[in-house]
Amino acid sequence: MTATDMNVRSVIKERILEHPPEKVWRALTQEHLIREWLMACDFEPQVGHGFALNAPWGTITCEVLEIEPHKTLSYSWQAQGLESVVTWTLTKAGSGTHLRMVQTGFGPDQEQAYRGATAGWTRFLDKLEQVVSNLR
Repeated sequence: MTATDMNVRSVIKERILEHPPEKVWRALTQEHLIREWLMACDFEPQVGHGFALNAPWGTITCEVLEIEPHKTLSYSWQAQGLESVVTWTLTKAGSGTHLRMVQTGFGPDQEQAYRGATAGWTRFLDKLEQVVSNLR
């Protein structure tokens, strides 16, 4: 591990959702649902697929890195000088799901991006919970 690697920070958010992993997975991987809780996008759940998330402040360029249905989703997240990776992990928790999101790659000179992501992911996860609750 280099000194640069040791200075990289991550935003980690965890929630217990009262819904099975299959339902949460739908909200994480279906384009029309991602639009409801995150941003407009052209997401497809296949490794290597490049997609864009469109925020009011600009475009986030992404690529799907890993998919294990109902368990793990990982994609790159590049915007405004930030090169990071977002990884979602779903674990069955009783009749619900333990959801863990990690965005890693924040350098020491990216304090504003780090703080923005810390606050932003909390809001996004609140919206995600609402979207999942409304799924049939």
